[in-house]
Amino acid sequence: MQELYVDPGVPTASLAPLTTLRLGGPAERLVVATTDDEVIAAVREADDSGTPLLIIAGGSNLVIADEGFQGTVLRIAARGFSLSGSSLELAAGENWSDAVARTVEAGLAGVECLAGIPGSAGATPVQNVGAYGQEVSSTLTEVVAYDRQARQVVTLPNAECGFSYRHSRFKADPGRHVVLRVRFALEDAEGLSAPIRYPETARLLGVEAGDRVPAARAREAVLRLRAGKGMVLDPADHDTWSAGSFFTNPILDEKQFAAFVGRVRERLGPEAAPPAFPAGEGRTKTSAAWLIDKAGFTKGYGTGPARISTKHTLALTNRGSATTADLLALAREVRDGVRDAFGVTLTNEPVTVGCAL
Repeated sequence: MQELYVDPGVPTASLAPLTTLRLGGPAERLVVATTDDEVIAAVREADDSGTPLLIIAGGSNLVIADEGFQGTVLRIAARGFSLSGSSLELAAGENWSDAVARTVEAGLAGVECLAGIPGSAGATPVQNVGAYGQEVSSTLTEVVAYDRQARQVVTLPNAECGFSYRHSRFKADPGRHVVLRVRFALEDAEGLSAPIRYPETARLLGVEAGDRVPAARAREAVLRLRAGKGMVLDPADHDTWSAGSFFTNPILDEKQFAAFVGRVRERLGPEAAPPAFPAGEGRTKTSAAWLIDKAGFTKGYGTGPARISTKHTLALTNRGSATTADLLALAREVRDGVRDAFGVTLTNEPVTVGCAL
């Protein structure tokens, strides 16, 4: 375990380089842990002393205040990739995108459409990461975590993780569980992908929904789609200086959806039909990107150092000199504009630290 900054009261460690947004003020103390035991020791030390604790791994889903964090910042850098047949175990600090590539190289299917997602393996169950027709919860079997309340390592099977759309028990009870390892059951489909479910991916591949293609081809198609939307990290491209999709797709009950459609037709015309996808009994999911665009916040919107991506309306980006305050001001403008236009309030997907919309 490496302590990089240990002088309390003299915060000098910027957290910005540890996030994909390149935003965030200084840490009072920064600790890097490279093993599970080091992670647990650092967490216990903070808990025993009553020190506030912030855990960072890939930093792809964090919005940290300009004031930084007064307490201990623990960066999880534990690495580990273990494949036994079609069973996969990843240490929390393992790079997720690299791990996906390795499963495809091994001829396994199940996470190939989650290629290019930045961040660490340990963060994937927290948000129930999903994209292009796949979700982590579909293949994840267990999460090994340190339970700060019970003060012991626990193994939680999929059924106990409380997975739903971009949600889990880890998100519902933030801070209690520190993910150490994640385990998956992938499919040995002789090099083929899982059935292609996302229409955009199927169109690019020239296949029908439900078809299988070589897993490597599916991964490459997803990377092309993500890159076209600025969702593959590139230090030279400010469209990728983001937290990915900043808002989740709204899920509305029948009454809410009917009122929403009415607002849409008032604004866009009597024949207008917003995107609508089944989301469980009596519930419908619509598109946050569509809402943002139709409310007038188009690609590249903004004049300051924080702007909407020029490639995708769901990404709020740092153009190189933004502050967290700049980003949040833009996020509030977008959220409030969508609510005023359509009566739907967008919810931020990234976790905010020391700040809020």
